[in-house]
Amino acid sequence: MSTDTSPPTEILTEERRARLQRRTVVSLMLTQVVGGIGMGAMLAVGALIAQDLTGSDAWAGMATTMITLGAAVFALPLASLAARRGRRPGLALGWALGAVGGTVVIGATVLGSFVLFLAGMVLIGAGTATNLQARHAAADLASERSRGRDLSVVVWATTVGAVVGPNLIGPSGRVAQWLGLPDLLGPALFTTAGFVLGAVLTMALLRPDPLKTATAAVAAASRAAGTPETAGGAPLSVPGALAVVGRTPAALLAVVGIVASHTVMVAVMTMTPVHLSHHGAALTVIGLTISLHIAGMYAFSPVVGWLTDRFGRLPVLLSGQVVLLLAVAVAGTAGEDEVLVATGLVLLGLGWSFGLVSGTALLAESLAPEVRPRVQGVSDLLMNLGGAAAGALSGVVLAQTGFGGLNLFAALFTAPVFVLALRVLAAGRRSEPAA
Repeated sequence: MSTDTSPPTEILTEERRARLQRRTVVSLMLTQVVGGIGMGAMLAVGALIAQDLTGSDAWAGMATTMITLGAAVFALPLASLAARRGRRPGLALGWALGAVGGTVVIGATVLGSFVLFLAGMVLIGAGTATNLQARHAAADLASERSRGRDLSVVVWATTVGAVVGPNLIGPSGRVAQWLGLPDLLGPALFTTAGFVLGAVLTMALLRPDPLKTATAAVAAASRAAGTPETAGGAPLSVPGALAVVGRTPAALLAVVGIVASHTVMVAVMTMTPVHLSHHGAALTVIGLTISLHIAGMYAFSPVVGWLTDRFGRLPVLLSGQVVLLLAVAVAGTAGEDEVLVATGLVLLGLGWSFGLVSGTALLAESLAPEVRPRVQGVSDLLMNLGGAAAGALSGVVLAQTGFGGLNLFAALFTAPVFVLALRVLAAGRRSEPAA
């Protein structure tokens, strides 16, 4: 087996590209499994820890808000690091920062410091940003006909850890008790361990670096053809990236679709544990509901990827918005019915998957290679800012209008996607890639 970890200095053949892509996808899948444990565990109890520290439902939503805000804060720096030095150092640093966040959360809870707890959740957001950016790494060496499938398989790999994570509330609570910590800190221990292992696996397995390999291959092809090379690592500011998106209708639709899907999902998911808790649901029921929701987010992503490659990016993106509307309708009218709430949360996760996979594929193929990493970082930045805003407002909306009103509020964010899609269709679908 070859141990060459350097990027190619000659034109990359299709056979070698396919072999390196398979290795990259397998490596990313392994890191997503262990990192997903960290994500799922904290999502299940973050709001409950915040509620316990403050005694307020309105502040409970700040847990997820800080995670999504942290993901937004770290999205662009991690993407910029990837553009300069490759995907491997960017992803490894993100997992490591998430592990530091888990440690801070444990210390803050023991000390009873809500402010320190929020700071830890921001750092955990770096792990979320890393989990999301792994899908971009899966697209670096992918062919046009398999991009949706490859990135969706990496998204799917999160399922194992993310579904297991929330169901570790009971066992991890006993571990916490054994260490003399509160029960709710058990999942935080698993969060920290999962992120540490994610960083180690990334550094050990993601060789050769997919982004550096793809960039070097493009440069080699340009030299062979006698055409000028583009500066793939040239700095691109946030306004510059937004200008690139604004000039490309397909990219604009992709970014708005990704942001809207994530915003709807976060707004409803954040307050679901609190809503269930109000109606006397046990912690095991809450954990199971979040597990089913995360399964909806990740478990069917390979099917979503196949649909995206088979039927086109735009139809799948719009289908995702319809599924999100169905989800908020079911959850918003469920009342105290725990089964209906869980059903709505599964549909919510599925709609998110449709939007993320199809939007990511559409964005990747709408951009030139030299601007792709930083624009992808800006897309993730906007995605997580939307989620952070929705999470921050969700507690207030729940307190004022109830769970039904919160779901109606979330549904409004799908409207811009339909408007932009109609604009693209009215223009003769000039910006839609061939299926």
